[in-house]
Amino acid sequence: MDPRAPDAPPGAAAAEVLSLHAGQALARRDLLCEEVPVALEFNGISHAVMLATPADLEDFALGFALTEGIVEHPGEVFDIAAEASAQGITLRVDIASRRLQALKLRRRSLAGRTGCGLCGTDSLDQALRPVAPVGTGQRVEPAALARAVAALRPLQALFAATGSVHAAALCGADGRPLLLREDVGRHNALDKLVGGAARGGLDAGAGLIVISSRASIEMVQKAASTGCTVLAAVSAPTALAVRAAAQAGMTLVGRIRGQDMVVYCGAWRLQAPPAAPGP
Repeated sequence: MDPRAPDAPPGAAAAEVLSLHAGQALARRDLLCEEVPVALEFNGISHAVMLATPADLEDFALGFALTEGIVEHPGEVFDIAAEASAQGITLRVDIASRRLQALKLRRRSLAGRTGCGLCGTDSLDQALRPVAPVGTGQRVEPAALARAVAALRPLQALFAATGSVHAAALCGADGRPLLLREDVGRHNALDKLVGGAARGGLDAGAGLIVISSRASIEMVQKAASTGCTVLAAVSAPTALAVRAAAQAGMTLVGRIRGQDMVVYCGAWRLQAPPAAPGP
């Protein structure tokens, strides 16, 4: 494997593979998504180790701090430094001392895996923490959700190269993408989006968030922490996620395939077309 491939997007590495197609074998070069341990330290205290794609890591650190409630706003993060080693990457995050004290009171040990959102949570209270209520937000048209989902794939450079990452995008109420982040882990992609939006001064509550994965409970929790009022997922949500979204007052939409979609809660925000007349 050659991680220095000049045409590889950030987070990808080259490999020599054997492709089998229609009974023919062909040796060729392929691009694979990188997956490395990323440790998060807050004021020198180890807090979590996640398996993540090594791109947009400052966004990841800030977004993780925000969606996990470690800080309440971006101004409480003073500095983020990344240090690479043979074992992985350590993100050293300097936060306000009062937030560190609060973190110590509820500190948990978290060992994150690619497809896992709550690995290492050591109590039921932490796993099912209250979901932040969201504001009224804007009404959106179903066509805007369809446009937002359709816009994901052309913007996913890492997915186009590797075929193995998730995406999260912040879109305007019209479905126009404003920011997109990718990662091998769907929770990490959302954290990167939240961090990138915060660093760019974008308000996640002013539009909608679209994710390329299913909507699990933690995806709803993380989105709600930003004030997001509309969460749109390519796949279906879990029952627990729907209950959490309803509790937060969020609109949750899934199974979006073109103009077809399922609204699980918060349908009042959708400017839906009139119902077809009955027979």
